[in-house]
Amino acid sequence: MSYLALYRKYRPQTFEEVVGQNKIIKILENSINNNMVSHAYLFSGPRGTGKTTTAKLIAKLINCENRNGLEPCDKCESCISYNNKNNPDIIEIDAASNNGVDEIREIKEKVDLMPSISKYKVYIIDEVHMLSIGAFNALLKTLEEPPKHVIFILATTEFYKVPETIVSRCQCFSFERIEDLDIIRRLKDIVEKENLNVSLDVLKLIAEYSDGGLRDAINMLDKLICSSDEVTVDDFYEARGLTKKEDLEQIVQDIKNNNIKDLFDKIDNLNKIGKNL
Repeated sequence: MSYLALYRKYRPQTFEEVVGQNKIIKILENSINNNMVSHAYLFSGPRGTGKTTTAKLIAKLINCENRNGLEPCDKCESCISYNNKNNPDIIEIDAASNNGVDEIREIKEKVDLMPSISKYKVYIIDEVHMLSIGAFNALLKTLEEPPKHVIFILATTEFYKVPETIVSRCQCFSFERIEDLDIIRRLKDIVEKENLNVSLDVLKLIAEYSDGGLRDAINMLDKLICSSDEVTVDDFYEARGLTKKEDLEQIVQDIKNNNIKDLFDKIDNLNKIGKNL
């Protein structure tokens, strides 16, 4: 069996598992519990903060036939097909490679068709800002008044590129960068479940350099555990191609103390091992 990347293996399966977006999740939970789900959502924010994951969880929950509150049953036909990644009523579209008018017209031609096995047809359009102006215009009317059985969830990392005419027709949520402490907690959970030998110092560095993106952090962990059975801080710096903080601090001290020869020796050495000056 082929190796499953950690970020895919540990993709949240419930709202409770989504990291760092508590305010958004609370609003969405209340919307689902009170049967007040919008016909169109727009999720914006940095990469790896949970936009597409949240969209998929909404699609699963609203289509579950026997959900218990916010817990899917995982036994109905819709849940089973979702878990097997072949639910025909949850349509994921990558706008980066399907950004023309023809692709949107194809959606418009199919939205009136009833769902095959679920209550709703859910269209998840990722990187929606990549759509052409013509494609956005073609989407407008359908987005404003879709059939009752259709829900659109748009996701973007560049909110400012989405036309106001689209934004005004959606319920908008801004996903924030995830705090380092939340990333560290999630990484520790994965390390424990996978029985990996990774120090807390390494996890802190991963969180610090992931820029608030949990997916990037998990991908870095995945890369590091392939490089060593016992991941160290040195492994992290080597994998990222970074200069250690200790080396930078020594350079600063050499400047402060006017140690010109030592300073240039250190810089020359860093250059020889390929560091970016």
